[in-house]
Parts: sequence; structure tokens; C-alpha cells
Amino acid sequence: MDIVMSAPSRGDTVVGHDVWLGYSALVLPGVTIGHGAVVAAGSVVARDVPPYAVVAGNPARVVRSRFSEEDVERLLRAAWWNWPIELVTDHARTIMTGTAAELDRIATEHGLRG
Repeated sequence: MDIVMSAPSRGDTVVGHDVWLGYSALVLPGVTIGHGAVVAAGSVVARDVPPYAVVAGNPARVVRSRFSEEDVERLLRAAWWNWPIELVTDHARTIMTGTAAELDRIATEHGLRG
């Protein structure tokens, strides 16, 4: 129960890592936005967004996935946002422009797969 509004709570709003929210996007209470998702400008997000999905509209709907299912699994396993800062710094170029397979390989080499 929300103490201020005396209304039932819809739960926490959770925004994953490496998410991009466009200008004036509105995310409603209780929604989870998966890691790596993109929310287009002006969208109204009323439902959960899968990892690495691109959503747009009112209500926001999945337009496409940023990567193949296999690459999404690799990226989620690699979870570069949980790496030690030194490793992120050393591999910043790969994080920004590399492939999911490269990130997965780096995570595996350092025993950091999720």
C-alpha cells in the first residue's frame, strides 16, 4: 500500500544495466526493463521489456531485438556490468564495439560468466 496515495502498490520499477531510455519515455510502476533494452522516445512502457529488445509506442511494443537469441544469451552470461572496474577499463573498446562472442570469451577467461 502506498502511504502517500493510499493506493495499492504495483511494485518496484526495475531498469536493467546498459538500458537506453529515449526522451520523454514514460515507464509505469511495477515494470521491469531487461538489460540492454532500448525504449524509443515518447514511449509509454506499461509491460515488462525483454533483455536487448527495442520497444516503441503507446503502449510500448517490441519492435525488434537488438541481437539474435544466441547473442542475447551470451551477453547476459558475460554480464560485463558486473566485471571489476579494471577489466571494464581494459576492455572498454570491446564492450562498446565488440561482439557478444568476444565479451563471452573475456568473461569466461576471467571466470566471470553469470
